[in-house]
Amino acid sequence: MKILLIDDDKDLTNLIKNTLKKDYEIEVCNDASTINPNIFTNFNLLILDIMMPNMNGFEFLEKYRGMIDVPIILLTAKDFENDKLEGFALGADDYITKPFSINELRARVGAHIRREKREKHNRLLDFPVSCDLLAKKFYCYEDEIHLTKSEYDICQLLIKNKDQVFTKENIYTSIYGYDADGDSQTSITERIKLIRNKFRKYKVNPIKTIWGVGYKWEIENL
Repeated sequence: MKILLIDDDKDLTNLIKNTLKKDYEIEVCNDASTINPNIFTNFNLLILDIMMPNMNGFEFLEKYRGMIDVPIILLTAKDFENDKLEGFALGADDYITKPFSINELRARVGAHIRREKREKHNRLLDFPVSCDLLAKKFYCYEDEIHLTKSEYDICQLLIKNKDQVFTKENIYTSIYGYDADGDSQTSITERIKLIRNKFRKYKVNPIKTIWGVGYKWEIENL
């Protein structure tokens, strides 16, 4: 089990890491503003401090909570009792008030890890684009991209196989089946164009043309 600890206090992160390292693999980030969101899928739990420079815990939750499919425990100071309410509103699952006991920390972390048998959203992430496989929806940042069924199926196929190049024929048969009637060349070209147009308002193109071959999933910032 892996835990991501986000806190700028190096003495505290060392204490927490030493407390939990027997049972969990701990990775520390001391500056939330520098984090690569694509690493979120590597972890089973996040521990997040509220009071940090550059990007505080609330700003982090507001920007990234929809992309994180694991519990988040907030670390909050005694003087900020109301902050936990804002944290819960932004999607935190629990909070620990500093200073806290080692036993309390172990107990909270263990409880949330055990409860992670709940159904997950199974979210694929290639920041700033994400895909919720259960809801069958794509998002750019936190905004839903309203795709038709065939557009969604194309995007899901490509993002699930990010390193693979698909010909138009490959995509067509994957989406519609081998017995489908239609022009695979024209149909896929038009749908790719429509998909790109829907992402364009966010200055993102998620599908790269491999000239003479086909298409692959690759984020391009416009």
